[in-house]
Amino acid sequence: MQKKKRNILISLFIIAVIAAGAAFAVLSTTGGIFEEEVEKEAMAVKIVGEVNRGDYDLVATDTLKSWIDSGKEMVVVDTMPYDHYLKKHIPGAGQFVFPIPDMNTWDASETGGKTKADYEALLGPDKNKTIVIYCGFVKCTRSHNGAMWAKRLGYKNVYRHPGGIYAWQGAGYPVESGK
Repeated sequence: MQKKKRNILISLFIIAVIAAGAAFAVLSTTGGIFEEEVEKEAMAVKIVGEVNRGDYDLVATDTLKSWIDSGKEMVVVDTMPYDHYLKKHIPGAGQFVFPIPDMNTWDASETGGKTKADYEALLGPDKNKTIVIYCGFVKCTRSHNGAMWAKRLGYKNVYRHPGGIYAWQGAGYPVESGK
């Protein structure tokens, strides 16, 4: 009986060592969950910094969809270049291109020749209306510039939809094309 117990313990020990080795190999390889977590953390910290600098709020894809479905009064703006907008955009969204790098001063050459007055005309005269700005995907910062400038122009309820059109489509929500 002692020998049988010892063999079982040795077998369990060997299995545990193999399992631990396999787990370590999986977790320590490039692209493992630890490296993915570092990338997620960096993106989260980056977005928080942008939100703090821009003084706007964030809205998740499912919340934006519920707002649209409920008929909430708002202006939705796609900040991608016009050719991308024509291919697909969130239903009802208008278009106003913004650059990817931080746009700390208004530069019409970065907005397709459009002015602050053009942007205000798109957003409308009601500074309390909900404004939602999005671009392509989480790493895209066009939406940061659009949201930041909406706040600078005096709009109070400005939201950035950081997942953009990719998150919208990833959730299975419909898109529009054309104007």
